Amino acid sequence: MPPAEDARRVRVVPGGPMLVEGPVELQTPEGDVVRSDRFVVAVCTCRRSKRFPLCDTSHRKRVRTQDNGSQESG
Repeated sequence: MPPAEDARRVRVVPGGPMLVEGPVELQTPEGDVVRSDRFVVAVCTCRRSKRFPLCDTSHRKRVRTQDNGSQESG
């Protein structure tokens, strides 16, 4: 086991990405390597990201709101 100072912390976000302390290198199933020097990297777990293997928040449910310009007073 590597020394504690060499360990990387990974946090799994329910319904969201895995957050990995960076910098990291990620290898895709196709064999491509993606590098990120950020201090925390969001790794896609749902495969909906257009930037896979990096998360672009595509996992979030899209809610369309209708704004008709009126406000209710109460």
